[in-house]
Amino acid sequence: MNVNHYQVTGMTCGHCEMSIREEVEEIPGIEEIAISAQTGELVVSGRGEIDDTQVLAAVAEAGYTAVRA
Repeated sequence: MNVNHYQVTGMTCGHCEMSIREEVEEIPGIEEIAISAQTGELVVSGRGEIDDTQVLAAVAEAGYTAVRA
């Protein structure tokens, strides 16, 4: 299983986490999502290759910015 870590800027609460989760879970191949507003960390995993561009675009669609950690 492939695992990618990202640092997200701007998250402050559970609603922020939910907004990002809803966008990221729409990416094909993503099987697990762990996100923490407290640490700003987003971890996604899947069986195939995880496309950073899609993950970063999904985070942006939710209204936040992220970089690969």
